[in-house]
Amino acid sequence: MPDSDQPEDRRPEWTPPDAGQGFASHVRPGVQDSVSESSDIRGGRRQLTVADYVEGVLVGDRATLARAITLIESNAPAHFDMAQAVLRALLPHTGKALRVGVTGVPGAGKSTLIETLGIMLVERRHRVAVLAVDPSSSVSRGSILGDKTRMQQLSMLPEAFIRPSPTGGMLGGVARKSRETMLLCEAAGFDVVLVETVGTGQSETAVREMVDFFMLVLIAGAGDELQGIKKGIVELADAVVINKADGPNRIAARAARAEYDRVLHFLSPATEGWTTHAYTCSAVTGEGIPELWAVVEDFARVTQDNGSFARRRQRQLRSWLHTLIQEQLERYFYGHPRVRSSLADIEAKVAAGELPAAAAAADLIRRIGLLDGKTD
Repeated sequence: MPDSDQPEDRRPEWTPPDAGQGFASHVRPGVQDSVSESSDIRGGRRQLTVADYVEGVLVGDRATLARAITLIESNAPAHFDMAQAVLRALLPHTGKALRVGVTGVPGAGKSTLIETLGIMLVERRHRVAVLAVDPSSSVSRGSILGDKTRMQQLSMLPEAFIRPSPTGGMLGGVARKSRETMLLCEAAGFDVVLVETVGTGQSETAVREMVDFFMLVLIAGAGDELQGIKKGIVELADAVVINKADGPNRIAARAARAEYDRVLHFLSPATEGWTTHAYTCSAVTGEGIPELWAVVEDFARVTQDNGSFARRRQRQLRSWLHTLIQEQLERYFYGHPRVRSSLADIEAKVAAGELPAAAAAADLIRRIGLLDGKTD
């Protein structure tokens, strides 16, 4: 990297000699272990203070909101304390949005449904934030983050904010900082937060722990009737939505809805005081979308009246606490000098069959004083 403060221009070998800046990619310095006074985590821009972040988010400044989300998503130790200070200051301004999780099989049209629903909500004077979680590569840990491309119309509305985030390989496709991102969006004045997850599976239960209303989106004629029941996701849903109920697929969608309603009759309610039903809609034509949102509003009204809405959020906060404890303990464990110096050798012994895995784990934990009452 050149010593200049300007980002380095890099061009492919096949770039024409007289080409302009359109062929260049600009490379900025990466995250440092400490935060300088002159640049922030993106490099090249003035570092914002905690007060700057808080003020910008509260007035709804989209650029500051985006930078605040980047701050809390950063894994750099230098940014952790500032991120927590920002969240602590914004916490009194959170909790007023309706949080809706949207999951479903690949190809069910989740992104299209969210865009159609989001546009309708904006027309009704809501402010909508979409947290779209993209799967990360198990090899490169990278993500395409293409949800803004799939939601072009919604992304152009000033009352909507779309934030793609990588899963980072996290269980359930829910990014590690999705909860904090949700709080920032609520503090910025968005009253509806839609969380789109990667897909269905047992691990998708993670999203149930961060939203008020959980929507399962399926399509007819793709084996979803049995597969959804098999995976147990239906038992967690507050609504089962059969999408693409238009044209020649309308009859099949209605049949699938009736089948799911029969199944749901025998399942325990996912939410106290609420009976889950199946519905049909078409994200392309918009048919059934207003009725679907009416179900969400009815759910909020019923659960707030019977107290289950508040109780669920309290349970989610307790669950979040324990998740963060586990995460920080794991980071402390693998970052401990005694573990780092001996882990490779112990792994080799386990792989060679010379040491039982349970004994190896106990040995490593004992080295940092957690099994014998000592602390380091």
